[in-house]
Amino acid sequence: MYTTEELKEIVEKTLGNIKYPELPSELYAPISYSLSVGGKRTRPVLALMSANLFTDRMTDKVILPAVGLEVFHGFTLVHDDIMDKADMRRNQVTVHKKWNQNVAILSGDAMLIEAYKLISRSDPAYLLDILQCFNKTASEVCEGQQYDMNYENSPVITEDDYLRMIRLKTASLMATGTRIGAMAVGAPAADCERMYKFGLNIGWAFQIQDDLLDTYGETKVFGKMRGRDIAANKKTYLLVLAIRLAKDEQKQQLNALLKVHDMPVEEKFAAVKSIYDELKIKDFAQDKIKSYFRIAIKEIESVDVKPERKKNLLSFTNALMGREA
Repeated sequence: MYTTEELKEIVEKTLGNIKYPELPSELYAPISYSLSVGGKRTRPVLALMSANLFTDRMTDKVILPAVGLEVFHGFTLVHDDIMDKADMRRNQVTVHKKWNQNVAILSGDAMLIEAYKLISRSDPAYLLDILQCFNKTASEVCEGQQYDMNYENSPVITEDDYLRMIRLKTASLMATGTRIGAMAVGAPAADCERMYKFGLNIGWAFQIQDDLLDTYGETKVFGKMRGRDIAANKKTYLLVLAIRLAKDEQKQQLNALLKVHDMPVEEKFAAVKSIYDELKIKDFAQDKIKSYFRIAIKEIESVDVKPERKKNLLSFTNALMGREA
């Protein structure tokens, strides 16, 4: 069995060994830059851990598709940062700010192609199934992003609307990673499905936790500026809950704040957070995270391998859900 650190080292080494053409530098340098600024490498590590449940052989036919998921994730972040007008990512300047928007768009497109190159290095025996799985998810991620943009102009969305959006935009890629990890080593179909459900529930929990950290996290730990979602009137799980639970006066205050675009960021953040605190939104969000986490753990417990082989994945999952808030 591999430790979390050993698998992360494999991912980092593989990413570091990928050589992109030197020219045109504006196309390829941003790829190297965006993949070098850190991150927990959650998706490829989860994929490799999923594979490691069933085998101790970490060949390129398993490692490269897992790393391809990280490159694809990088592509989505480059484009998301453009749409969100974000200046910082993981405490580093975003690609469109370091170069320009056109460079970021094209370089992001190239990252998508590079992701497919890596995923296509899967074992030929499983390649078609893996590609079909990944293709479905790649489309879902784009659908989720479109819903996210649509919701920016919607005064109210339901909790179900929001959960559908994050399933597509965030959870589906984590779920596909854990499924592809199992598929890449020939795991039984039933266990591949369990790994998918595990990843899906972890993905839901992860995104809601991300929403929570945007309001209650620390920038130096979280890696992003706190309050970005509030400043941008972004529909988060916290805001959806607050609009549903708010009493008349609180709802009027929230709606008024959502219509303001020229208020100083810290002032707007403090006003919205004050309403969240009154409604105990943090507690509700934490309960939802725990609910998804429990379902995910049940799926792992159902996977047909010896309990000792699950310990590392369970430990990593616990740590993942324990990000500082």
